[in-house]
Amino acid sequence: MNGLVIGGVSSGVGKTVATLAICQALEDAGHGVQPAKAGPDFIDPSHHEAVTDRPSRTLDLWLCGEDGVRRNYHRGEGDICVVEGVMGLYDGDGSSTAMVAEALDLPVVLVVDASAGMESVAATALGFQTYADEIGRDLEVAGIIAQRAHGGRHEQGIRDAMPNSLEYFGRIPPTPDLEIPDRHLGLEMGEETPVSIDALREVTDALEVERLAAVANEPRAPSVSPERTAPEDVDARIAVASDAAFCFRYPATLERFRERATLTTFSPVAGDPVPDCDAVYLPGGYPELHADALESAGTLAELGQRASDGLPVLGECGGLMAMSQSLTTADGECYEMAGILPADVTMHERYQALDHVELEATDSTLTAASGERVHGHEFHYSSAAVDSDARFAFETVRGDGIDGDHDGLTEYNSLGTYTHVHPESGAFDTLLERVDY
Repeated sequence: MNGLVIGGVSSGVGKTVATLAICQALEDAGHGVQPAKAGPDFIDPSHHEAVTDRPSRTLDLWLCGEDGVRRNYHRGEGDICVVEGVMGLYDGDGSSTAMVAEALDLPVVLVVDASAGMESVAATALGFQTYADEIGRDLEVAGIIAQRAHGGRHEQGIRDAMPNSLEYFGRIPPTPDLEIPDRHLGLEMGEETPVSIDALREVTDALEVERLAAVANEPRAPSVSPERTAPEDVDARIAVASDAAFCFRYPATLERFRERATLTTFSPVAGDPVPDCDAVYLPGGYPELHADALESAGTLAELGQRASDGLPVLGECGGLMAMSQSLTTADGECYEMAGILPADVTMHERYQALDHVELEATDSTLTAASGERVHGHEFHYSSAAVDSDARFAFETVRGDGIDGDHDGLTEYNSLGTYTHVHPESGAFDTLLERVDY
């Protein structure tokens, strides 16, 4: 599966819209497109899937390691992979877009804001291309997409200014219909506010589709085949919360559960009963937007009772919030949650943590053995006030966690973290092996 990376000169330059337009143009040209995202994001991939009808692959070196990134890439489907970058091309010490492109040996198509420039657009792109050589990166910046560029004289001026070393792959004209609404965790999800396919198709004529397809190349293969034999199956049934409140989970996580165990899903927002299972996974998401329904539906109350009886429950970020005693929204409304963990969670107007994270287990827990280190990421607008006798499973080597020094509140056989992890970390395999009865 050949691939290319859509990098940006900065955050907010329009990478997501450019990626969606390229995916749509390639699909319409008869290609099978596999979307992917450099970085740990859950929201941009939801828009990728809405356009291509394929789950977007997560490619993050900090979360997965180089070989894990390559394995996750090669588990995709289709004949061409379009990888949306994160932030600016070179930004990020844990896993920048440039680092992902280099690890996979894929060319970069640079998205440049052309709304107020012509020759300067070419100069900017050339600077990004030559910077790779200056810092010793084995990286090919192949050309540009001119974002917010008009046609006619504007586009021609950009074309004429491009140096021979850079290709012009087209433009995304200013189109209000392609603006995606945002909120405190970023853009709204693809299921909530999908980009109009008709609006995407209106701009695809301005893209050099076949030149984009031609520049894509075959990536580096992992040292261990993605079709490798997974760890042996376990005799366990895992229940995963899946609805608008619990929507932040990686496709690879569900794949790992299906490969090794039996997977079932349920909706706490809809009031589904907790399934007959050996463990529950509460992914992140937006419990604060559905706190009223979660309080009144009864599922969380049942889950709290099941956890007190010994059922293992793993919650990440929004899952941690739902496992707490209470959740207070930014408007000051307080709602009862599952009551599993000795914490009261409060939402804030500004984010409280955003970083790649490294945790060290202080004792054996659901997702790690004692002394083991786990990589993940955190991004949350809430804080958790914990009881003085609360027990933590991890010390934070990097990141903020729950109290700045620790993450992973543990009670009964359950664990709640602000940290999200990818299955390539091994954390979910540890969970499966601990609940294998």
